[in-house]
Amino acid sequence: MKLTKLTLAALLATAPMYALADESIIVQSTTSTANSGLYDYLLPIFTEATDITVNVVAVGTGQAIKNAANCDGDVLLVHAKPAEEKFVADGGGTTRTDLMYNDFIIVGPADDPAGVAGMTDVEPAMATIAEQGALFASRGDDSGTHKKEVALWKAAGVDTASGSGDWYRETGSGMGATLNAGLGMGAYVMTDRATWINFGNKQDYQIAVQGDEAMFNQYGVIPVNPEKCPSVNVEAAQTFNDWLISDEGQEAIAAYMVDGQQLFFPNAPEQGS
Repeated sequence: MKLTKLTLAALLATAPMYALADESIIVQSTTSTANSGLYDYLLPIFTEATDITVNVVAVGTGQAIKNAANCDGDVLLVHAKPAEEKFVADGGGTTRTDLMYNDFIIVGPADDPAGVAGMTDVEPAMATIAEQGALFASRGDDSGTHKKEVALWKAAGVDTASGSGDWYRETGSGMGATLNAGLGMGAYVMTDRATWINFGNKQDYQIAVQGDEAMFNQYGVIPVNPEKCPSVNVEAAQTFNDWLISDEGQEAIAAYMVDGQQLFFPNAPEQGS
C-alpha cells in the first residue's frame, strides 16, 4: 500500500512519541538549577546510568508548582519549602525530600551607592538600601528567590509597594534576565549564589551582602502524585527521585563545580535511616 505524505508524517510523528514514553520524564524546575549549569552536568550522568531522558521546564518556583499541579510534569524540583509542603499536603506530590542547598546573596555595583558592601546581616542591609532609595531589581515573579526576597523585606520592616516603580523595580523575569536588567540600571539584585557564580556578565558587580543564616537556600525534590495525575511516568519519576537522593546522585551534585567553586551542597537524608 502506498503511503500518502500525510499518513507517513503521522506515523513518523507518533512512533517516536510512544517509543520514548516509558523512557523520559518532565521535570518542572526552578530556573536557578538550570541557570547554574547543574542540569547540563548532572542529567547526562543520570541518563547514562538509567537510559531515562529528562526534559526540564525551567520557570520560577511558583509557576513550576502550578505546572506540576496541572499535571504538566512528572517531578518537581524547586526551592520554596513551605510551598512545596503545601503542594504535597494538597495531594499534588507523593513525598518531599531535602535534596541540596546553597545560599542567597545580594550583588551590587562596585561604587556601592547604598553603602552595604561587606554587611553580613541581611535585614539592616535591605533596610539601608530602601532608606537610601538605591535601585533594587526584583524578579517579582513568585519564584523561590522572589518568595525569599519578599520575606526578607518584611522582616526588615520595608514596604516595597511604596517604592514600586521608583527605587524598587520588578522585572517579572527569571534570574539571569533580572541580573542583566539590574546591571543595566545599576541596581542591587538578590540571587542564588550558584546562578551568580555561573553568570557570565558580571561587569563591575560584586557580592555586597552575604553570610546571614536567613539567606539559606534549600532545594527539594517531589514526584508528582499519579493518583491526581494519571499521566505521570511513575517508575521513571521515582527512579529519578531515588537517584538524586542516593549516594551516587548526592556525590554527583557535590562534584559540580564552576571556577573551582562548589555550587550546591547535597543534604538528602541518609537512605534507610
